[in-house]
Amino acid sequence: MHLLATEPGTIDGSAAVDLAQTPGDIIVLASADTEIALLAAAQARRRGADPTAPSLRLAPIMRLGHNLSVDLYTEAVAKTRLVIARVLGGSAYWPYGVERLIEACGARGIPLALLPGDDKPDPDLAERSTLAPDACRRLWRYLTEGGPGNADNFLRFAASLIGAETPWAEPAPLLRAGLYWPGHAASSLAEIAAAWRGDGGVVPLVFYRALVQSGNTAPVDALVSALAARRLRPLPIYVQSLKEGEAAALIADAFAAHPPAVILNATGFSIAASGGEDPLRADCPILQVCFPAATKTHGAPGPRASARAIWR
Repeated sequence: MHLLATEPGTIDGSAAVDLAQTPGDIIVLASADTEIALLAAAQARRRGADPTAPSLRLAPIMRLGHNLSVDLYTEAVAKTRLVIARVLGGSAYWPYGVERLIEACGARGIPLALLPGDDKPDPDLAERSTLAPDACRRLWRYLTEGGPGNADNFLRFAASLIGAETPWAEPAPLLRAGLYWPGHAASSLAEIAAAWRGDGGVVPLVFYRALVQSGNTAPVDALVSALAARRLRPLPIYVQSLKEGEAAALIADAFAAHPPAVILNATGFSIAASGGEDPLRADCPILQVCFPAATKTHGAPGPRASARAIWR
C-alpha cells in the first residue's frame, strides 16, 4: 500500500501515513496542532533544564485516520511507558485508533489515559482508560486550562507517573484577562514595568487569550521585542473578549497606572457591535494589528516546526 509523507493536514482515510516516529518514554496524541506546539515548547524548556527528563513523542491524531496508519503507529506505542490521547469528539471520532491503543497498551501493561479533546467530561473515554481516574482528570485539566505553566506541570506530572522524581503543581486556571510577558508563566504590572529598559512611551498590546492558552505567542513575543528594541515600553494584555467586565477593569487599571502613548489592538473588537463603551478609550492613537494564519512555515521555524522536531 502507498504511504504518504508526513505533513500536517486534515484527516484522510483514503491513504495510509507512516509517521516514522521513534519510541519515547511518554507519547501524547492530540487533535490540535496548537496543543502539540504548546507541549513541544514545554518539553524543550524541560530538557534544556534537565537533559535526563523523560523523552516525549507528540503526534497528531488527524494524521492517523487510516487503519494501517494506526497499526504502524502502535509499533512506537509498544516501546513507551505512558500513552496519553486527547480525542476530540470521543471514541466515535477515532474508533479504530482507540481500540488499537487499548489493545496495544493492555497487552504490555502500559498505562493509557484517554482524555476528552474539549472541556466536557467523557465517561466513555474515562471508563476505557487504564490510568487512575484522578490522574486522568488532572492531565485533562492541565490541557483544558492551557498556557505554558500548565504545560510544564503536565509534563512534570506525567513524568511522575512513570517513576521520575519531579515536583509538580496542580492545574492552574488561566485568567480570562491578564497581563503577559514573554518567558513568564504569569506577570504582574510591577514585574512588567521592572522589565522595561527604555524610556519611551508605554505601548499596550491587546490580544486574545487563546494565544496564551495554546502557547502560540510567537507574534506577540516578536512585537514586544521589536518595541523594546526601539526603547519603547510594551505592555501586553490578553483578553477573552473586550466585551467582558474583567477585561475592561484590567485595562482601565493598567492605563491609569501607565498612560499609553499608542495602543496596538490585535482583537476584532467593535464598539458598535458591543453596544457599550470602548475599553480601549484613551487620549492616544489606536492601531489595528493583524496576525495572519498560515498552514505551513517556510524558513524560520515556528510552533509547528518545533512540534514536528519532537514527533520523530
